[in-house]
Amino acid sequence: MKPVSELLKNRGPSVWRITPEATVFDALHLLAEHDVGALMVMQDDRLLGIFSERDYTRKIALQGRDSRHTLVKEVMTPDVLVVKPGTDMRECMSLMSQRKIRHLPVVEGATVVGMLSIRDLMDDIIADDQLTIAQLQSYIHG
Repeated sequence: MKPVSELLKNRGPSVWRITPEATVFDALHLLAEHDVGALMVMQDDRLLGIFSERDYTRKIALQGRDSRHTLVKEVMTPDVLVVKPGTDMRECMSLMSQRKIRHLPVVEGATVVGMLSIRDLMDDIIADDQLTIAQLQSYIHG
């Protein structure tokens, strides 16, 4: 299977981020605007955590907190698992499955270069499968 860098190259850069001092309400707007399920929480170029829809539902909605007055840093997931651009996509899928996470920041050295979602990986697998099927059909039908 191909490395993460190839998927990021084909998809283009997408480093959606928010500062830890932003409100959860602002984060929700960014999630909706970019049609993504998570944002990287960053101070300057330093990755501090991830804020996801899951963080919102579990730490705001279910606890009756106010998203307009709660800061992202209060509810973000601070312990972030990251991968490198050379990481194999199958390994990413395995990590996501084992850790029950849906997003993986991609970091090269100290620089965040992108973020993978489970949807990105599934879309790529489906595209590869469709290509294989088309090639096999072409071979069979001559």
